[in-house]
Amino acid sequence: MQHTDVKQEAHYLLEKLPENATWDDLMCEIYVRQAIEAGLEDSKAGRTVDVKDVRAKFGLSK
Repeated sequence: MQHTDVKQEAHYLLEKLPENATWDDLMCEIYVRQAIEAGLEDSKAGRTVDVKDVRAKFGLSK
């Protein structure tokens, strides 16, 4: 993401917060956005693990 895009998205995040939002609310929004973007980049780059493999690793059932 380009620098200006980040600034625009930050403004968007601020605008959508309620008037009584806290710093924690803002930090949560930023963290969630960053985590989603990182996940999408990993997916595009093929850095994924099949759900079956994850379930097997942690001993989880279907």
